[in-house]
Amino acid sequence: MRFASLGSGSRGNALVVEAGQTRVMLDCGFAIRETVLRLARLDLTPAHLSAIVVTHEHADHIGGVVPFARKFNIPVWLTHGTYSHAAAMFKDSQPLHLFDSHDRFVIGDLEIEPFPVPHDAREPAQFVFGDGARRLGVLTDVGSSTPHIEATLSRCHALVLECNHDVEMLRNGPYPPGLKQRVAGRFGHLDNGAAAEFLSKLDTTVLQHIVAAHLSEKNNLPSLAQEALSRVLKCEKGWIGIAEQEKGFAWRQIA
Repeated sequence: MRFASLGSGSRGNALVVEAGQTRVMLDCGFAIRETVLRLARLDLTPAHLSAIVVTHEHADHIGGVVPFARKFNIPVWLTHGTYSHAAAMFKDSQPLHLFDSHDRFVIGDLEIEPFPVPHDAREPAQFVFGDGARRLGVLTDVGSSTPHIEATLSRCHALVLECNHDVEMLRNGPYPPGLKQRVAGRFGHLDNGAAAEFLSKLDTTVLQHIVAAHLSEKNNLPSLAQEALSRVLKCEKGWIGIAEQEKGFAWRQIA
């Protein structure tokens, strides 16, 4: 089982998870041509993808899903709430699968466990991807933690974790007051310190990979995210991966 990112941040998001012959893309916030180019960096083409799974309806996650899925005839999975908010986008799209954010489902060789998260969307979900032996947890676009999230993401072998902003950089940064309040609110995005506190509550005894994701380009620095997470794990800062907006990150193998 392995995973890689096409890009992560407010200008577009996409993550690919592979197990056996199954490859699922989580979100697609890029235009068709850009998505194809970014897949090629991973030695993939659209024909390699088994499905697209959507976290929520914000444009940086869903903006490219419909045109890409329609052009390459790729099935799309999303929550009932996300669909209800974005139904007009999916007119005449085929095929479409709706799921509840508490119910597991299977796509090929991957078992996918969604879980609800506090975020300012209709029915946002994040996920654990598993192949029966290994588990990859993904948590981005979440304003605060819950006991259910902590229990679900404990004992993951790999974790992609939001470190959206540094509190001081956001406070003193260029965003207008309303946007600052939204980002920092309990339905917004995790800051570095909140992500570190969340990580401290997990059982990380089998953790092989951790990648800080969805970093703000104006309100954070990779080094600050790495410092916060490495302090909890008592590891070298360089062991903490970074999901970049332009490059994402290359394939990471889960043993």
